[in-house]
Amino acid sequence: MSIPLPSEIPVERRDLRKTGIHPDHWYPLLRSRRLKPGRAAGVTFAGEPIVLVRTATGRLYALEDRCAHRQVPLHAGVVNGECIQCCYHGWTYDHAGHCVNVPYVGKSESVPRGVRSYPCREAYGLIYVFPGRPERAQSAPFPDVPAWRDRRYKTRYLDHEVECHYSFLHENLMDMNHQFLHRRIMASIRTGFLGMREGEDWVEVDYTFARQGRQPVGEKFMLGRRPDPNAVRPQDLMTVRTQYPHQTLKFWTAGSADPALDLWITYVPIDREQRRNHTYALMNIRRPGVPGLMELLWPFIVWFTNGIFAEDKRVVEMEQDAFDAQGADWNQEIFPVIQQVRALLLRKGVPL
Repeated sequence: MSIPLPSEIPVERRDLRKTGIHPDHWYPLLRSRRLKPGRAAGVTFAGEPIVLVRTATGRLYALEDRCAHRQVPLHAGVVNGECIQCCYHGWTYDHAGHCVNVPYVGKSESVPRGVRSYPCREAYGLIYVFPGRPERAQSAPFPDVPAWRDRRYKTRYLDHEVECHYSFLHENLMDMNHQFLHRRIMASIRTGFLGMREGEDWVEVDYTFARQGRQPVGEKFMLGRRPDPNAVRPQDLMTVRTQYPHQTLKFWTAGSADPALDLWITYVPIDREQRRNHTYALMNIRRPGVPGLMELLWPFIVWFTNGIFAEDKRVVEMEQDAFDAQGADWNQEIFPVIQQVRALLLRKGVPL
């Protein structure tokens, strides 16, 4: 009896925790400020090494991080003019990955084919790479984060590794029923599920919240003064959306026209098994009306959000530990929103 290939296994029988993220999308792989002119940096996407190069003139490009000669990482080499030169024998590659010079070989002799290049863009203070089929890069939607450009908002960057499969983080953000986890930071609040919508590549859910205790200081600093409820916004509203493969979260206080919090977040697999990811996020927080007040409150906002993220990180890593110990997904999920998110991630992902 032959064993079916992963791609031949029906979606409904696949294990989500063994499903890879689809490469045909734009993913941030590095903060822009970490790549200075005339330097190179090594990053990875799902186990594939990629070198990001910024030349002295500011040109940015991405190549396979392996010299075609001895497979030595190119990021250990030297950016020379508009090219990158391997640290071992000096083989030189241009922005398209072509090997343009082997120092000890005459110009009349042929040079090797070179290495793979990746479509690369810079936006929102992040360097994005398209690791999938290059011909699809132009038509693939690029993340749109208008709040990042809005001067009424101040942006906090999240940039850290989490030791779990990306699907655990998608579920964590979409499921606001886990507020009990944050009881020491958020005090006691009750989540109200308002409804869910979905499409071919997205799932969206609305929540409201009722506080059962005193509003914590960190949250008060973060949200500022609340306007009076009105007919358009009679209650607090949080909308969380998985727009494959990224996520957004927007929070409006009752009566407000613009969100107090506008979050864009994504999880980039690091290793080939995709049980580790690099989380990048743009956390856009609406500035209060008083000039300079946001800068004064910023340390409190950082402290408050760091506490929330630390608790989320700890619990999803415990979920990964349980999966590793059991060897399979034993979760008994009953919340329809998460059932639909899991179906979306399975449908759009690729089997490992």
